[in-house]
Amino acid sequence: MKPPVLVYRGEALGAYGYAEKPWFLPDVRLQAFLRAAEARGLSERVRWIEAPPAADADILRFHPPAHLAMIRRRCAAEDGALDHGATPARASIERAATHVVGAVIDAIDRLLAGEHRRAFVPISGFHHAHRERVRSYCLYNDPAIALAYLRDRGVGPRLYVDTDVHFGDGVYEGFADDPDLVAIDIHESTNTLWPYSPAVPGVGAQAGDRHERGRGPGRGTKLNLPLVAGAGDRHFAGAWAEAERLLEGAKPAFIVVTVGIDALAGDPMAHLNLSPAALTGVVRRLCELADQHAEGRLLVLGGGGYRLESIARGWGGILEALVEASS
Repeated sequence: MKPPVLVYRGEALGAYGYAEKPWFLPDVRLQAFLRAAEARGLSERVRWIEAPPAADADILRFHPPAHLAMIRRRCAAEDGALDHGATPARASIERAATHVVGAVIDAIDRLLAGEHRRAFVPISGFHHAHRERVRSYCLYNDPAIALAYLRDRGVGPRLYVDTDVHFGDGVYEGFADDPDLVAIDIHESTNTLWPYSPAVPGVGAQAGDRHERGRGPGRGTKLNLPLVAGAGDRHFAGAWAEAERLLEGAKPAFIVVTVGIDALAGDPMAHLNLSPAALTGVVRRLCELADQHAEGRLLVLGGGGYRLESIARGWGGILEALVEASS
């Protein structure tokens, strides 16, 4: 009997990083997670699989051909930066990004086939890429590609939850008008964290604020819940209680969550003070919801997180919660 939880690893997946960025070194984040899984006694309780590369057709479910061609061309030549300067073009990064998408698509196929109930892709959740734009280390938007793939396979309604400390702008913009996707994003306010968006009197922050509830036919199916800098578990619990009110009417056939351990206290890239329990609580709740409505189908994407201790406690705790909730 196959374990209910599927987890992706592999050299290509771990290579997502930059040697010149000490907080984002290749292999370090994945290796820290693998050590944490071993230390918690989880290695024998899940099924490990190597991340495969994605087919171009799957990347093109969200990104246009010109976007894919530009990235391939620039990365092969290692030509400058792919965005405003944060994301150098590297052949290793493009290969890694292709394997991230491959892992996500492979996970969805296996969950829909009933091989497993949950899947975890630790190196994933690159939610800032827009359809035609690389943004802040995100070449291909794997959460958006996953949601588009589910749509194209006729799976719905879908639920997307994002607890990464940064607002998932690429996913929001890509699906703001989709009435078949309920999306909940809890993040540090863009008044104090990238992607910065100064407050507008009478309106609020321009990106990721409460007034952004979707557009057109998707209006009301999206919920953005910004937290103030310094917020901890109590503030997060208040936001999650508000999220639960939207979840009450949702009966998703499939759930995708980007957990983002960069919301934990001490992460060098942000200003929140969550404990691992806040995020594992979300994962346990989504397991319950998946069991009620989605035949257990829950895809967990690792998101951000750039402190080794947070990786061990955060992703390690999330995997443990998945295993315990799936036994």
